[in-house]
Amino acid sequence: MNTRTYFRILLLTLLGLGAAVPGLSQARGGYDAIDVEIINDRGREFRQYPVRTPGRSISTRAYIEAKPERNYAIRVRNNTGERIGLVIAVDGRNIISGEKSYLDNNERMYVLRPYESAVYEGWRTAKNRVNRFYFTDAGDSYADAFGDHSAMGVIAIAAYPEYRRPRYDDEHGIAAQGRTMKPQRAEPGTGFGESEWSPSKRVHFDPAERPVAKHFVKYEWRKDLCRKGIIECHDRRPPPSNRFWSDDGYAPFPPGYRRDYWN
Repeated sequence: MNTRTYFRILLLTLLGLGAAVPGLSQARGGYDAIDVEIINDRGREFRQYPVRTPGRSISTRAYIEAKPERNYAIRVRNNTGERIGLVIAVDGRNIISGEKSYLDNNERMYVLRPYESAVYEGWRTAKNRVNRFYFTDAGDSYADAFGDHSAMGVIAIAAYPEYRRPRYDDEHGIAAQGRTMKPQRAEPGTGFGESEWSPSKRVHFDPAERPVAKHFVKYEWRKDLCRKGIIECHDRRPPPSNRFWSDDGYAPFPPGYRRDYWN
């Protein structure tokens, strides 16, 4: 066990936190440590098309259909009786720091208390502000502004349990509560949308070395989901066995973006 003490700024979403949910048991084997949903502004879930993974794994993968120019948010529920830290990346970028993400436990992360849920609506640009996620062309995406196409169209979440050590009374991290058109690309990406209020505070959280769950959601335009046979369109195709990626500080404002918290 790594005994090195990690002290870092972490974020706990306060907006959208739910009360404790009775009747939920401790997560079993990492499979249901967290529930992940991609939702619209009305709180309705985008339908997920799961992809089978062979054997027993802590990872789950699924497709969803991206709706052009629609806002979306990521809703996560902690099904365990312990605090967990969530490293969340969209298009390969950490949604808190805006930096390239490898889903490691030394990255900026949100923290959920036992049996609580939270909604993460955008790129965190300040302690109390986020800029909304929305589906757009890859060339208009936040990641493209930094020349990063390594994980375009992927929403990735790694859940880390808290490292068990004597607890201290002090808390010292952050706890948070969540254009000109460019040349189009074939794949979708996530844009840097309008700014919204999202209060936060600092908390202390010492993550374990390994995650208990990983979720990957690949969003595609409808025509591409049809072509891959993920959804039924005009023709009937057999569902794929496993075609997920088959072949082929705070988040800084993207270059050239006018910084206006009150837009």
